Amino acid sequence: MFAQLTRSHMSRDELQTEADQQGSLAALRRHLTHAMEVLRGSTLDARPFRPGEDGPLSTYTIPARHEEVDRYWVNAPFAYVVVTFDPTASEHYYHVVEPDTDEFTADLRERVAVDIRDPLLYRSPEADTVGESVLREELTTLLQQYGIDVDMKTYHTVLYYLYRDFVGYGKADALLHDSHIEDISCDGYDLPIFIYHDEYADIETNIVFGSDELDDYVIRLAQRSGRHVSVGNPVVSTTLPDGSRIELSLGQEVTPRGSAFTIRQYADEPFTPIDLIDYGTFSVEMMAYLWLCIEHNKSLIFAGGTASGKTTAMNAVSMFIPPRAKVLTIEDTRELSLYHDNWLSSVTREQLHEGSDIDMYDLLRSALRHRPEYIIVGEVRGDEAVTLFQAMNTGHTTFSTMHADSIETVINRLENEPINVPRAMVQSLDLLSIQTLTRFEGERVRRSKTIGEIGGIDQRTGELDYSSAFKWNAQSDSFRRNDSDLLSEIQAERGWSRSELLREIRRREHFLEQLQTYGVGDYRRFTALVNEYYADPERVTKRLDDGLVTAEST
Repeated sequence: MFAQLTRSHMSRDELQTEADQQGSLAALRRHLTHAMEVLRGSTLDARPFRPGEDGPLSTYTIPARHEEVDRYWVNAPFAYVVVTFDPTASEHYYHVVEPDTDEFTADLRERVAVDIRDPLLYRSPEADTVGESVLREELTTLLQQYGIDVDMKTYHTVLYYLYRDFVGYGKADALLHDSHIEDISCDGYDLPIFIYHDEYADIETNIVFGSDELDDYVIRLAQRSGRHVSVGNPVVSTTLPDGSRIELSLGQEVTPRGSAFTIRQYADEPFTPIDLIDYGTFSVEMMAYLWLCIEHNKSLIFAGGTASGKTTAMNAVSMFIPPRAKVLTIEDTRELSLYHDNWLSSVTREQLHEGSDIDMYDLLRSALRHRPEYIIVGEVRGDEAVTLFQAMNTGHTTFSTMHADSIETVINRLENEPINVPRAMVQSLDLLSIQTLTRFEGERVRRSKTIGEIGGIDQRTGELDYSSAFKWNAQSDSFRRNDSDLLSEIQAERGWSRSELLREIRRREHFLEQLQTYGVGDYRRFTALVNEYYADPERVTKRLDDGLVTAEST
């Protein structure tokens, strides 16, 4: 009581001085305690986490008025996702749930994050790169030095956040572990991250970055990709080590709401033609048709809007390329993945300091000196298109993608600025597949809207002729087959009769149907079976009919 009365008569400055002294004493006390802990040490028996024995790492309470509609692991047993639905807003929400941290665990995590940097920085060059085992070793050493005995729940919680922040992708790490996510979008400071989920479409998450935190994060993403982003160079397009495409923007000069990033994720394994048949993007008949055309060196372009599946489709049908043919791919960012022995992959380079840029035009000119039979270009949009069409005219088979929503738009874009391919060259293109991202029965789906065949130049009008070999019916979600001039060309090239052509098409359709039945979706197995078909179609077809091929073995 006396102390309280005395303190009530003290001036504000005297109270502040006393508070500062107490703070200094507390800091000194903590320092001495830490020194004693280090001197005393402890023995920590670190072991793998046992969910049944160590208890759940996290808890989650559904927000008021929300209904839980989905829950699944993204990084078991540490991080999971809860998807809820708010009937009032008629919106789904995506909640990342990570291990709980009480005050002690949060302080310990912060302290370890500072103290572990030097041991990681000064590890010998011969030591392993930083991974979970390295972090586990360094964390155990630090806790023993601290003299702190922690339970395994606390230990693995701290270890999870260390790995997430030092090796993983920080607060967004769980999103990059979710195979259901196609796009991750951060639009600025203190704004929730949005994702595109393959089941719930565009959905808001519970992850938010503050201003300084987001700036640091964008810089870190650039560094992880081997690139540099700064106020002077605030926009960067690059690829993360896992192959995801990323667009970065630093500060508020070009994005007024603050730093921003968009990550476009790709499947760990590329989709095969069987996957695209299963998803309804193409029919079996369309894939058999494309297979026959690709084998017979017909050039094609996949066109469509953003996220319509252009590159995915091009990568899938490239698995039909004959096994020994020389293939050369040219991309801005590495997206294509083939299981092909004679494949040369090339990627453009943007040089920041010494040297010069190497763009698609440079790579394409170089590619022709490698004498490839098939040239696959990620996207045509400029000067490289003329060289690509020159390659078509000199007998090279080329595949590429471009942004356009119809056959007419593709032709117009090719013939006009900035691409400027002469009409006489455009007619060397054989096929166009127009891709679309649309809705059917309330769900977003990707469909090949039209497969068109490019003809010659009409002598009366001077326009380029084209026709549709296949067309998608949006009402019935089915594909209609039309007459094909290209199949007639192939028939003539092979010296087949009409019945022989139809028999070969039906055999390939049957082959693909069997692979679909057996669930052969792995791109390596799929390619191996296609190669076997090229070697002996009757033998591999008989193996399929006899049930000697499964999803696991070829």
